[in-house]
Amino acid sequence: MKFKNIIIALSFMGLVSCKKDLLDSKPLNLISDETLWSDVNLVEKFVNEKYVVLPHFYMYSGVPSHLGYAAASDETYAKFLYENVNRITTGALSADLLALDSWTVDYNYIRELNVFFSKIESVPGDQGKKNRLKGEATFLRAYCYFDLASKYGGVPLITKVYNATDQNFVEKRASYEEVIKFVVDELDKAVPLLPLSYSANLDLGRATKGAALALKSRTLLYAASPLWNTNNDQTKWKAAADAAKAVIDMNQYVLYQGDYHNLFIQPDLPEVIIGYHIDPIKTNAYSDTFFSPCGSNGYSAYIPTQHIVDQFEMKNGKMITETGSGYSDQNPYIDRDPRFYANILYNGAQFKGRTLAYYDKGADSRTAPVNAGNASNTCYNWKKYNDETHNEAIEGESKTPFIIFRLSEIYLNYAEALNGAGNDGEAIIWLNKIRQRTGVNMPAVSATGTDLRDKIRHEREVELCLEGHRFFDVRRWKIAEITDNKNAMGVNVIKNANGSFTYDYSLLVETRKFDATKHYLFPIPKYELDKVKLVQNPNY
Repeated sequence: MKFKNIIIALSFMGLVSCKKDLLDSKPLNLISDETLWSDVNLVEKFVNEKYVVLPHFYMYSGVPSHLGYAAASDETYAKFLYENVNRITTGALSADLLALDSWTVDYNYIRELNVFFSKIESVPGDQGKKNRLKGEATFLRAYCYFDLASKYGGVPLITKVYNATDQNFVEKRASYEEVIKFVVDELDKAVPLLPLSYSANLDLGRATKGAALALKSRTLLYAASPLWNTNNDQTKWKAAADAAKAVIDMNQYVLYQGDYHNLFIQPDLPEVIIGYHIDPIKTNAYSDTFFSPCGSNGYSAYIPTQHIVDQFEMKNGKMITETGSGYSDQNPYIDRDPRFYANILYNGAQFKGRTLAYYDKGADSRTAPVNAGNASNTCYNWKKYNDETHNEAIEGESKTPFIIFRLSEIYLNYAEALNGAGNDGEAIIWLNKIRQRTGVNMPAVSATGTDLRDKIRHEREVELCLEGHRFFDVRRWKIAEITDNKNAMGVNVIKNANGSFTYDYSLLVETRKFDATKHYLFPIPKYELDKVKLVQNPNY
């Protein structure tokens, strides 16, 4: 039989390790099964195409983008409501009205990877290469199941290939714990099959031992969190801590010590464990355009909320609401955490050689003389992942890679798991390593117990903003009923006659709603329930 593939250019991720003449050949869906499974190089191309299931900027691939998850959280607003994220933020999500749904996408990739596993042993060719491909495919299938479990809870665990002739398709939902065990076991299988690194830049984006261990770290941290660890089982926190420490102990990655903003626009820095690399010619990648202000010909498609702006501490380490912080709401952008300036564009900020103007009739305002329809609703734009040196008119679309796993996340995973296991003394060391690295240099924090837990959670919110974590973090911590029931707000900027500014924080951007009785999980899509008898998630 033939199977349907999503045809994505191989250079979509920077995965180009096959011969050029092979890459210039016809798409895999035009190649017979017999030909495909008789050539290990074609099989490599088959596996390469499955990397599209990993998180990335590119929302047109059929896979939910990390920007969608950011916009469905309290850190971001999607101006044009891409991917129907407003169904999540306004509480309208249902089995019929879906958003960021990946049920079919993940299971399509799982099916194709199951085909790979059923065929790979009989493919002629170098055994070392076949083993590496098995490691990559194992990692990718594990990611699909991690993604499904993170959104839907327990799901059917399917490892065999079903054909049209199969008469008895009976798959029940496995428990969440069973899915997590499967993911962890699969990643443990993948690690010895994968290399530590690759020598060729064209292999950037391929799975490595570190990528598999990083996914294991994230998986076990989620499983140890309050949403799933309802009795606070300490062995789950210990397992999560051990998984994070395994990545750290590889000594393969180094916390980036340079210009913090550069970390997100320069590929292959030593902090990055695995990233998603984009060929702008093949993908029409618009990350720079999506983030930039209208005065810079941007779309302001994804914009920071006032909430995330307020989460950046003052340079003295105090929150803006704390006594003695020195914060003034009428001079709000001075003496902030250096990461604020690396992540957020605001009134008066410098960007591409000019001063941003979000006040009435200003070049970046909703009443701008040009491109006002693309102005930011909140009067902020994202600087993170936005390359000021990139000239679209000359160079084409964006080429910024999306970081899937990096060492800072692993440090935060480790700190959180240590705190959960009661080892606060060690936890705070790893938290402060992030805060005190060169380029950030924030004061060390000192806390224990739930206070330290909250400090770690806050650090994740700031350090990992716009990386797709916040949406899942507030759910696994079971605090989304608090965070996601707050409206998305912005700031009105008023320019006074003397040239000073007044800031009014009453700008309502979106009324948001979260129902704690059901929204911690996604609904299983009705289209799936119409085909297969599965138990729906509660209250959908």
